[in-house]
Amino acid sequence: MLTIKVLGTGCPNCNRLEAEARAALESIQPGLDYELVKVSDFEEFVRYGILSVPALVMNEQVLVAGRVPKRQQIIEWALQFAQME
Repeated sequence: MLTIKVLGTGCPNCNRLEAEARAALESIQPGLDYELVKVSDFEEFVRYGILSVPALVMNEQVLVAGRVPKRQQIIEWALQFAQME
């Protein structure tokens, strides 16, 4: 199962990243087996070395921080990580 974490404080960009990630994952056919978790704990941010939010983590690997990637990029990352499993 693919584990995706959206790290953020609830700011507009954090909410936008969560929405984009959900839309990207739901658009993949056939569907992926994934879990999407929203993380707002500052201690977790530090654990991942995140200095700016929002951030996207897949299977414990930080992919982006401080910006919202395009939906297509999230899809590509998810497919790459799904193939590794």
